Amino acid sequence: MPDSVLSLRNVALSLDGNAGKVDILHDISLDVASGETLGLVGPSGSGKSSLLMLMGGLEQASAGTITAMGEDLTAMNEDQLARFRRSHMGVVFQSFHLIPTMTALENVATPLELAGAPDAFDRARAELDAVGLGARVDHYPNQMSGGEQQRVALARASAPRPRILLADEPTGNLDETNGAAIIDLLFGLRDRHGATLIMVTHARDLAARCSRVIGLRDGRLDAA
Repeated sequence: MPDSVLSLRNVALSLDGNAGKVDILHDISLDVASGETLGLVGPSGSGKSSLLMLMGGLEQASAGTITAMGEDLTAMNEDQLARFRRSHMGVVFQSFHLIPTMTALENVATPLELAGAPDAFDRARAELDAVGLGARVDHYPNQMSGGEQQRVALARASAPRPRILLADEPTGNLDETNGAAIIDLLFGLRDRHGATLIMVTHARDLAARCSRVIGLRDGRLDAA
């Protein structure tokens, strides 16, 4: 695919379980174009989240190669993968993964500081403003609703202006109203920064907002 930002070739994933090796993904080959919005759908246990974790270098493939922005993720060690994600990727999880002892502002600014951004707190404040939390920057996660915590997570993911934005069931822990608001914000942030967005969701109406939808079933690509 021309101008591919992410490319998977014959990727497989097997994990060791209590009953022995479990095959999660089988022979996945896929290209994602720069600026594309891609929805990953499928039943529970189909391998959607595992595939997203491989794309983000958060899980190592058992076979095959994964290339992101011309770099071979499957050849990187954990430190190299962490640096690559910090520079080029933003990840939003179903569970918000905020640091409970840090304010909203600190949660967003800390990754920027670790990346050496001299304007970390100014950028963090701007991203929190963009998700409607300008008045909540000094609040801690336990002082915010689930929807507000996911907004902080969105701001944290988008603040480094990543080329690739990964979202794993970003509305899974939210009610319908908050979920719809988060999706609007997610696509808005993606448009603002021009990132490639890959989103795992069980909701086909949300996936339909993407420019392309791919299905998984039993760890294999399936017609969506």
